Amino acid sequence: MIRERAYPVEPWHVRETRLDLDVLAQSESVFALSNGHIGLRGNLDEGEPHGLPGTYLNSFYELRPLPYAEAGYGFPESGQTLVNVTNGKPIRLLVDDEPFDVRYGELLHHERVLDLRAGTLQRSVEWRSPAGRTVRICSTRLVSFTQRSIAAIEYRVEPVDGPMRLIVQSELVANEQLPTQSRDPRVAAVLESPLQAEERLVNSDGALLVHRTKASGLRLAVSMSHEVHGPERKVVGNEAYEDWARTTVTCVLKPGERLRVVKYVAYGWSSRRSRPGLRDQVAAALAGARFSGWDGLCAEQRGYLDTFWNDSDVQVEGDPEVQQAVRFGLFHVLQAGARAELRPIAAKGLTGPGYDGHAFWDTETFVLPVLTYTLPSAVASALRWRHSTLHLAQERARTLGLQGAAFPWRTIRGQETSAYWPAGTAGFHIAADIADAVRRYVQATGDEQFEREAGLELLVETARLWRSLGHHDRHGKFHLDGVTGPDEYTAVKNDNVYTNLMAQRNLLAAAEAVARHAEQAYRLGVDDEETAAWRDAANDMHVPYDPELGVHPQVEGFTRFQEWDFAGTPPEQYPLLLNYPYFDLYRKQVIKQADLVLAMHWRGDAFTDEEKAANFAYYERRTVRDSSLSACTQAVLAAEVGHLELAHDYLGEAALMDLHDLNQNTRDGVHVASLAGAWIALVAGFGGLRDHTETLSFTPRLPSRIDRLEFSLRWRGVHLRVDVRSDAATYVLRDGDPDDVMELLHHGELLRVTCDNPVTRPVPPIESSGPQPAQPAGRAPVRRTPEREP
Repeated sequence: MIRERAYPVEPWHVRETRLDLDVLAQSESVFALSNGHIGLRGNLDEGEPHGLPGTYLNSFYELRPLPYAEAGYGFPESGQTLVNVTNGKPIRLLVDDEPFDVRYGELLHHERVLDLRAGTLQRSVEWRSPAGRTVRICSTRLVSFTQRSIAAIEYRVEPVDGPMRLIVQSELVANEQLPTQSRDPRVAAVLESPLQAEERLVNSDGALLVHRTKASGLRLAVSMSHEVHGPERKVVGNEAYEDWARTTVTCVLKPGERLRVVKYVAYGWSSRRSRPGLRDQVAAALAGARFSGWDGLCAEQRGYLDTFWNDSDVQVEGDPEVQQAVRFGLFHVLQAGARAELRPIAAKGLTGPGYDGHAFWDTETFVLPVLTYTLPSAVASALRWRHSTLHLAQERARTLGLQGAAFPWRTIRGQETSAYWPAGTAGFHIAADIADAVRRYVQATGDEQFEREAGLELLVETARLWRSLGHHDRHGKFHLDGVTGPDEYTAVKNDNVYTNLMAQRNLLAAAEAVARHAEQAYRLGVDDEETAAWRDAANDMHVPYDPELGVHPQVEGFTRFQEWDFAGTPPEQYPLLLNYPYFDLYRKQVIKQADLVLAMHWRGDAFTDEEKAANFAYYERRTVRDSSLSACTQAVLAAEVGHLELAHDYLGEAALMDLHDLNQNTRDGVHVASLAGAWIALVAGFGGLRDHTETLSFTPRLPSRIDRLEFSLRWRGVHLRVDVRSDAATYVLRDGDPDDVMELLHHGELLRVTCDNPVTRPVPPIESSGPQPAQPAGRAPVRRTPEREP
């Protein structure tokens, strides 16, 4: 765990001022670069030492057996694991025959900087070899947002104390040795050397390697090319073998001279294309990169990010730590989805092997809402990926004896790969999460073509699932029994409020979409009787309520469960799932992550203000936050019910999850949903954004430790900027036509905002927030005192 502030607080950089080998794996995740297609962990250029090597391609996976003590009907038979593909990062250096290695000699200076505006990872080193020779090394690494298949590195070396012979070895390495990732020997065997060599090729400035996975049958091609600038006398050689290729540059440098090597690496993979096809693909990608050149790639990267930050930046005055963290979070959200292009957005993005590289419901519930308002093209791509896997979800539903589509709890390719059946089989709410992402995207963009081509069918097939899964009781109420909601500590129960309310919206959204696209709906076999059944189920949806306590049980009967002994649970026993049997968790009032509280965020239109306040106080005392997904939602509802300082505390936890390694697992990759949650906590929490209807509403209020909050949204082609102070909020349209008009609600008042006429309204005081809610013993969020800027 990073036990102290690892990175100085800067608004646009994450800077590591010293190399700490004890937390090297954590920094490799923080400094990972990706564009949604390629992911490079922030390993040192020379490859060693490392915490966890990692180079990933979105959806490039291997099949592996799923361990079961006792198998059952409908259990998934095989898992999918993201493969560590051919590593194109290594650039090794020898100084007069001594390898540059930070563990030997003397490290005089070492700094790495993740530049959030330039989209690069920069490194500067001054090292004295065991023989006393000193060199200065500077490198800059990028994964291109504009050229999807390209990563590139600029590597510069210069002598400090006299002439020296330098040898630079630039490599491609396949099947590199990894730390043990699984205790199951069958799984470990699959993941050890997962790539089989098919082809190797040497050319004048680099090399090519082609490999294929053993079980999933995916083919991978990686090629590198170099530009070498240095003294007139230098020797460049290239060689390639089955699992590695190398370009070697040898020269002698005098003080004042410098060797500069630019390395371009192209990646391509396919389940269908031939070796010649992939070989030509990466060759063309390299040609494009070399045509742009290093300076051109950097300029393209900066231009892409200038546009992104113009559309999405969040400015926080009064809390510099959160200011840095929310931009860091947005950068990683962008990296996870920008160029995924019909591939999933995984829980760890492409920053590490955590969760085997799987995508979960986190994507639709936390990541896509952020991208909907900042980079909507990435949302369309992610939802089209879901649509491309619809046939697999339909097959899964039939296996379970249901109609419609049962989307997987966790997956890479689209099949269910969870061996934990209470979630993998019963976590049906993923269907409604996908449907809500469709609804939100279409509402925010007006993209009718997407709705016709993909969104409608997603809504229809998920609505069919709910009608098939649920039933009307003898009193006419519609129930969804035996399901698992977001809180995995309360599994396989009846009438989970979150699931029921999200399914209700799903059913109504499907019926409304069918009315808009009658011809396409007819082709899907939808008729008036079916849509009427959807509306009936939605209107009759049962939502449990406990009148004695005045709260909603998150599942039927939850409020009568035995209370968990929080006072008797020592701090070292968290997370509970690693120290207590699920049987004990399932039958008691203990909550892993926000569930009913999450329902009050995304279905806030289904609760009164009084119900929200009572529910929030009740569930605060029972939520232990053993999941990184919880804090941002608790921040949103704490702000809504008037506990602004508590909301600020939860915001800090969500935003600093990886920069402070709060859950002690950042080494496996960053928590993309929690990083997205920092934006959600600020914009939906303190900005009060809600999108329940076609008119956006805002109820902005700031805690005492934040002086000002500014954020941007994209809404149906216009760019809205919201500026919140303690006493007033201003709404203005930017980058639009003078005739552009946007209607929105500010604390219930309808406003018409234009480019020429910003609208400012006062922020009303909180009428009553009630007593400060308590948390389980030892589980309250940390109260930070932000360092004020001078």
